Amino acid sequence: MLKQVSIYAENVKGKMLEITSLLANENINILGSVTNDSAEYGIVRMVVSDPAKAQEVLSRSGIICKLTDVIAVEILDEVGNLQKLLKALDDANISVDYLYLSFNRESGCPIMVFHTNDIPEVENSLKSKGFSLCD
Repeated sequence: MLKQVSIYAENVKGKMLEITSLLANENINILGSVTNDSAEYGIVRMVVSDPAKAQEVLSRSGIICKLTDVIAVEILDEVGNLQKLLKALDDANISVDYLYLSFNRESGCPIMVFHTNDIPEVENSLKSKGFSLCD
């Protein structure tokens, strides 16, 4: 299981720069990210090198954020591998709330980060099907 920082950010000029600057100043590396926006606020979901420290730094600066459990699965960079992962989840009747991409800096392989209900059960299901999970 991996911790993700979920950040609630106003849709104003410079907000992403503020967030990334705060993290960079604390030597926190952003490993993967996705942003969903609405008229006034956006949700920025990030996998970072130190999620607890990121939450502390952002909160101290008045940015609303929380830690969320997610699953990260490393797959080979080949056509159809995301489909195989999603098919395995579907076959196990597992619904994915959202999904985004990161990369293993050592192997160069894609890592699919996603959120679903009952993470320990989903992790066991994926492991039993031969998928490689990241911590």
